[in-house]
Amino acid sequence: MAEKMYDVLALGELLIDFTENTVSSQGNPMFEANPGGAPCNVLAMLNKLGKKTAFLGKVGRDQFGGMLKKTLDGLGIDTKGLYMDDEVHTTLAFVHTAQDGDRDFAFYRNPGADMMLRADEVKEEMIRDSKLFHFGTLSMTHEGVREATKKGLAAAKEAGILISFDPNLRPPLWKSLDDAKEQILYGLGQCDVLKISDDEILFVSGTETIEDGVEWIRTRYGNIRLLLATLGKEGSIAYYGDKKVTAQPFLNPNTIETTGAGDTFCACILNYVLEHGLDGLTEENLLEMLTFANGASSLITTRRGALKVMPEKSEVEEYIKGRLG
Repeated sequence: MAEKMYDVLALGELLIDFTENTVSSQGNPMFEANPGGAPCNVLAMLNKLGKKTAFLGKVGRDQFGGMLKKTLDGLGIDTKGLYMDDEVHTTLAFVHTAQDGDRDFAFYRNPGADMMLRADEVKEEMIRDSKLFHFGTLSMTHEGVREATKKGLAAAKEAGILISFDPNLRPPLWKSLDDAKEQILYGLGQCDVLKISDDEILFVSGTETIEDGVEWIRTRYGNIRLLLATLGKEGSIAYYGDKKVTAQPFLNPNTIETTGAGDTFCACILNYVLEHGLDGLTEENLLEMLTFANGASSLITTRRGALKVMPEKSEVEEYIKGRLG
């Protein structure tokens, strides 16, 4: 790949995840304000892996927006494309965590600042100066930010750079699930690399099994060169050409919550693609890629939040070595 300013540029949401953290003396749940948002979680892990990253998005000009900008700057994520809205507050998400670590979200986003990004604010020169453009569907829930996302995609296509997509479906944020499906299908038609969960595969394909759902996607979207299916406690699968490689999960008894696990996984996949390309990958390559991604995503489930607590590469390698013996 030609020398570029950034390895990965992501467009999308940057918000505060309020996660439960113990209870008060009165028995009330106490919440910790964790910087979050799927695209920036991906960038944070990529930075840990030594990559240069940048973000395009919008927060409110409020205490949380200032906190988020300071956090990204501290992590080394370029914020030249981060705008601050003078009228709309930073988006908030309250995360309820079940005993098994799974989550339920309540969003305060009607509107939220991340929805306010306009097409004329998309810095196309930053996209052209990147090796890979990453996006999800939270930047496609409403018309204005949807147009901004499409402008970013058009710039990436024109520049001939790789495009990765993570649907990251959050049903409460959509006017209807039909609208959500329409935008996910649009995203499938744009990307070279797709990271998608088991639930999202079944949702978008309407099939009853993961294998049938993956076949449904791959038959219709030949542009997808590498498809990664995440299966939660069942691990992950890579589909590449005529190859299918499965990697077992690293289940951890110390899991607190799963926030950011999929984003950590996605970042590790993108890091591997940046270092190895998308041509001529072997089954050994794919297994190596999935194993590292599974290990990193397992580690992040033992921590509260994600963006500020991503593991170091050496930490992931040591963790995997210890689990595999």
